This record gives sequence, C-alpha cells and structure tokens, in this order.
Amino acid sequence: MMKKLHQRYRISSLMSYKSIRSMAMLSLFLLMLLPCTIFAQEYQLAWSDEFDDAGKPNEAFWSFEKGFVRNLELQWYQEENARCRDGLLVIEAKKERKSNPIYEAGSNQWGRAREYIEYTSSSIKTVGKKEFLYGRFEIRAKIPVAGGSWPAIWTLGRDMEWPSNGEIDIMEYYRINGIPHILANAAWGTDRRHHAQWASKAIPFTRFTAKDADWASKFHIWRMDWDETAIKLYLDDELLNEIPLSQTINGSLGNHKNPFVQPHYLLLNLAIGGQNGGDPDVSAFPLRYEIDYVRVYQKKKNAQPL
Repeated sequence: MMKKLHQRYRISSLMSYKSIRSMAMLSLFLLMLLPCTIFAQEYQLAWSDEFDDAGKPNEAFWSFEKGFVRNLELQWYQEENARCRDGLLVIEAKKERKSNPIYEAGSNQWGRAREYIEYTSSSIKTVGKKEFLYGRFEIRAKIPVAGGSWPAIWTLGRDMEWPSNGEIDIMEYYRINGIPHILANAAWGTDRRHHAQWASKAIPFTRFTAKDADWASKFHIWRMDWDETAIKLYLDDELLNEIPLSQTINGSLGNHKNPFVQPHYLLLNLAIGGQNGGDPDVSAFPLRYEIDYVRVYQKKKNAQPL
C-alpha cells in the first residue's frame, strides 16, 4: 500500500513539475511575443521592396546616381552594376578601366581631373518617389568587407543642402586608421557651409567577428526607429546609437531648424576608396553588396498609403 502511495506521489509530483515547467515556458514565449504584438498594434507596413522581380530596380521606387559623386571616391556610379536576381538586390563593384567622359585636362575638380575610370559601382535612391517622416526602417543585407569597400544604408532630408538637410547613416562600413569599423551616425548643419555636426558611433568590426567568425558571410538586419523624440539605430536588435532630436538643431545656415522633422529619402550604395574607404584590395573584386529587402513601418496615425 505504502509503495503504491509513494508511486502516486512521485507521479503527481512529476506531473506538477511538468505543468509548472510548461507554464513557465508558455509565459516566457508570451513575453517574447509581447513586443511583436505591441508593434503590430501600433505600426503598419508603409512601403517595402522585396526585390523579387528580376532585372533593374523598380523605377517606381528607385533612381540612380551617376558618375563621380562625392567624397573623392574611386568608383563611377552607373546603372549596370545594380540588378535584382534570386530575390536580392545585388550591387556589384567592379575593377574595370574606362575613359572618363567628363575628363578635362588640368581641371581642379577631382572628378574631372581623372582621365580614366578605374572602378564602377551603383548607388540608388528613393528621392521624389518614396520619402518618409518617422517610422521603423528595416533592411536585411550582406555587406562586402574587403579593403576599399564602403557600403552604406542612409537617408537624406529633402529640403536644404547638405548637411542642413540632415543625414542618417543606418549603416556604414569602412576602415578607420586601417581598422574595419561598422558605423551608425547622424549629421546636421552648423554655421559653416558643408561642415557637419556629427553624432557618430564607430564599432570595431572585431566586436562582431569575435562572436561569429563567419559574420561577414551572413545576412544581418539593420534597423532605424525614428520618431518625434529620437533616432535609434540597431544591428541585429542591438542598439548601436541613440540620438535625441533635442540635440539635432541646425546652425544659422540651416535657419536653426531641425532637419529630422522633415521627410527623408533612402539611399543604398557601394562606394570604393575615397575619404573613408581606404585602399582597395584588387584581388577581392568584384565585390557584392546584397540586399534582401527594405521595409518601412509607420505608426498607424502617420502611415502613408502603399
């Protein structure tokens, strides 16, 4: 009799333990779902590009930058280097020599002073087509990390010249004093033309590769949460930089306005060399910058129609 009671007690205790464990696991699962549930209640998808249609990027969303554009970079931007294939946008940087169509012998302008184009790449932007004030921007991408590569995900305000229009770097990768870094930044205007005030975070790339030696061969999610109070920049759900909008006031050239309370457009580009990219590792070319998707969510009261 006592043996049977002991067995029943053990079974009852085991069932109680399993029930408690199951309830604990269910509670943990529900807690994990809570942020997603709250997000779904407050936000809705305002726009996305999944890059599912093969060929050129969707012209209803994107336009191309062309030529030598900024930062003394080595690449000539052209349309041919950006294509959608297998559900990805692929921006390819190539080592190829061409005559520079804007070359002027003796010119002091850096883009015109080069007789030849040595590298080509692409830069696309949503200016005039898809512009947003506030929201969650989410981009899943795999970036090239070879010497000379300078991939970026960023935004610019549509009014005023740089930097008084405001710049947000959701992602930049380049070398600082020869050491690879991932950056998350914002910039706005000062009292001097073309001189920016920066709120920058530069994280050594080794911080990520120490956790995962294969980090560079994988896709990662860059995210910006931007509202009336702050810009928050994340990588794989880790907060890299938080910039209060109370601090982002332009100088006199920007009429002391805040450039982050106006709509911004998105840019995706792969630069080579220049002021930040460093010397290219020629043996690594061609370089591939692969973007799986771009998604913009907005609070339901602010959401723009798709």
